[in-house]
Amino acid sequence: MSNPFVQIVEPLEPKEPLKKFFNLSKLGDVRYERLPFSIRVLLEAAIRNCDEFLVKKRDVENILNWKVMQHKNVEVPFRPARVILQDFTGVPAVVDFAAMRDAVKKLGGDPEKINPICPADLVIDHSIQVDFNRQSDSLQKNQDLEFERNKERFEFLKWGSQAFKNLRIIPPGSGIIHQVNLEYLARVVMDQDGYYYPDSVVGTDSHTTMIDGLGVLGWGVGGIEAEAVMLGQPISMVLPEVVGYKLVGNPQPLVTSTDIVLTITKHLRQVGVVGKFVEFFGPGVAQLSIADRATIANMCPEYGATAAYFPVDDISIGYLIQTGRDKEKVICTKKYLEAVGMLRDFKNSSQDPDFTQVVELDLHTVVPCCSGPKRPQDKVAVSDMKKDFETCLGAKQGFKGFQIAPDRHNSIVKFNFEGCDFELSHGSVVIAAITSCTNTSNPSVMLGAGLLAKKAVEAGLTVKPYIKTSLSPGSGVVTYYLRESGVMSYLSQLGFDVVGYGCMTCIGNSGPLPESVVEAITQGDLVAVGVLSGNRNFEGRVHPNTRANYLASPPLVIAYAIAGTIRIDFETEPLGINALGKKIFLKDIWPTRNEIQAVERQFVIPGMFKEVYQKIETVNKSWNALDAPSDKLYTWNPKSTYIKSPPFFDGLTLALQTPKTIEGAYVLLSFGDSVTTDHISPAGNIARNSPAARYLTSRGLTPREFNSYGSRRGNDAVMARGTFANIRLVNKFIDKQGPQTIHFPSGEILDVFDAAERYKQAGHPLIVLAGKEYGAGSSRDWAAKGPFLLGVKAVLAESYERIHRSNLVGMGVIPLQYLPGEDAGTLGLTGRERYTIIIPEKLKPHMNVQIKLDTGKTFQAIMRFDTDVELAYFHNGGILNYMIRKMAS
Repeated sequence: MSNPFVQIVEPLEPKEPLKKFFNLSKLGDVRYERLPFSIRVLLEAAIRNCDEFLVKKRDVENILNWKVMQHKNVEVPFRPARVILQDFTGVPAVVDFAAMRDAVKKLGGDPEKINPICPADLVIDHSIQVDFNRQSDSLQKNQDLEFERNKERFEFLKWGSQAFKNLRIIPPGSGIIHQVNLEYLARVVMDQDGYYYPDSVVGTDSHTTMIDGLGVLGWGVGGIEAEAVMLGQPISMVLPEVVGYKLVGNPQPLVTSTDIVLTITKHLRQVGVVGKFVEFFGPGVAQLSIADRATIANMCPEYGATAAYFPVDDISIGYLIQTGRDKEKVICTKKYLEAVGMLRDFKNSSQDPDFTQVVELDLHTVVPCCSGPKRPQDKVAVSDMKKDFETCLGAKQGFKGFQIAPDRHNSIVKFNFEGCDFELSHGSVVIAAITSCTNTSNPSVMLGAGLLAKKAVEAGLTVKPYIKTSLSPGSGVVTYYLRESGVMSYLSQLGFDVVGYGCMTCIGNSGPLPESVVEAITQGDLVAVGVLSGNRNFEGRVHPNTRANYLASPPLVIAYAIAGTIRIDFETEPLGINALGKKIFLKDIWPTRNEIQAVERQFVIPGMFKEVYQKIETVNKSWNALDAPSDKLYTWNPKSTYIKSPPFFDGLTLALQTPKTIEGAYVLLSFGDSVTTDHISPAGNIARNSPAARYLTSRGLTPREFNSYGSRRGNDAVMARGTFANIRLVNKFIDKQGPQTIHFPSGEILDVFDAAERYKQAGHPLIVLAGKEYGAGSSRDWAAKGPFLLGVKAVLAESYERIHRSNLVGMGVIPLQYLPGEDAGTLGLTGRERYTIIIPEKLKPHMNVQIKLDTGKTFQAIMRFDTDVELAYFHNGGILNYMIRKMAS
């Protein structure tokens, strides 16, 4: 059927009649002008893709009638313009695509139908680790080791880029996915197939939201959901409420964009924006650069929203020019946005749309701050850091407590490092990392760090040699302007050499600490500290030996590295004493905003971006030299420990199976609140005593060759064994932290995987009990795939993180939610019961189901299939099975 809105199609330029667009201003509907700008993007996509099959005319009406329908829990389809992946989540996606080709062939279909229809970019940025630092050749050594460890994965990805249409690979060493997206991949307005339309993106990384800062609507989805989008399926989503976040005032001179985003994160966590869009407006937005906006949008997952949107304005257009985009395309971009009413003037309040609710922040009230010690939303003013950490030391074990006995608060452990004697105590900084696209995309904080380093060196300050310092920029542009502005050498003198272009410490690829440091921490049971300019600091994420981790701006990372401890009051205590005996305070070396802006204006120029990005796909010689197979069907190597054909489609038939009641399930694990995807499916090092290590050892590998869980996501045998393998896992069945549980039939305490295998061999289904925010953190499809392979049929939680719930649905695992006001405590659940979950024949979204215990108790829970499409996925055993049946038939 033809598009019912074809009457509003017109050329953008009369002289180019074949370049058309859907002119939404010609709808003649006053409701359009009152829509939030983010909802206008959803509306345009629905109108352009309306075919009365996947997207219906009533969907368009529901979006247009957003002011009423936002409260109705109505489902709408959304077809993003493109998909973006990083290699940790991209490898399993390409593995799934390869396995789907095999499955379609077995069912009698054409395997080459399995191809991305929606354009996809995969940026390899998650594999490099900080194995070497404080050396002039650290970068080359880390990159060489990255290729040595990951050659097999990289060859597989290179095969994928050749075997699949519409899949572009950005090689390792190019930068961090979201910064590369911001500086290079983002179009703002698409020019494709004869039409102009708003750029939009979903990504297999929760911080995809960073691109919202440029006015490209984007958010993170599960890897499984992204694969469906790549195959041409729309995302089915509940029409979101939109919280208007009004910014007013000007930031104080010493405040950075990091301070602003940490303040907003805490504020919006308190407001409660889970499952909602946040859209920024007000005159304060005009005071923020695109890099500042991108920093704020990047941490959207930490405040819980789906998207954090800054509509396009003239500053956005200026950024496209600054970053070397084609000027003719930029002119068309602005003309299109003006024509459809999507170009914003933040100083013009008459443009302010309707919002679900409005909250406000005066930027002048923001003060320098950090967040920690275990969660990004736990903001602490820098002036309170010393006192707050010392309070945390003695507080009860929890997000703000370590439960250290009072008589041990001032414990000191002496150790020797490279022939010199040093001391560690609670609060000692052992990792200081300028890392993550959150901040390295922002020239103001990066140049601020460089200028602070220059002043520190000139003042005679140093960083203790045992502290693991590192600088991992998000793109080559950063190194370019740091070098050209003359500050790179000063950063190096303090130990902040460039160690790689990738996520590194921010995702736990921090590499090993010196053995003497680890021994001292262990000996004294010390709460050692990591300080990083990242976006996540969950316990166990940054490094196993840093129990406290603080998010901070790049200049503050350097300041705390120089101080060597978090237990310092910068107002009253010096950073250090130089060779002349003079006390040097932080205020003595902190650069002013005017200093930073002057350097930025001079050195951050379009030529840099053009030079770096015009050769981004060919500059890596190691990548160019990789030899990848050219077959359309992948030839699986049975000896491989990285790439393995997954069992998800074994025994798949064209006929649907009727969902069955889950009978007598045991509880594999019982959790409290805020269990993250890091707890469920860690990305970091593989512990030598873990089930995954035993498996790899049995395949002939040595511990040096284990690599990380994240790098082995293409192998289900490793990832199933790595499920719930985080050493900081807190399972209510066990009285200490660790990846173990009770196997109830025998009463034995076993590693989680080993217990699950025992249950599976006996034919017992499993469930997981959890509290609030189950699955918070990074979007990880293996946090759903892993439990599925362990035999987990359902999760019963108080609430879910949005992407993780979607991933569970995508794997056919039932997300159950306690009724309002109920939880394990109010229901008297111990987790030692056996659970029968009644699955009725006829299912509908958000229906209640009955749960019977072997104790005789019965209660109800909400089955969190939120849309009819999700129910269709469940009936098929998951979204990929659904797509295979569709392609095969």
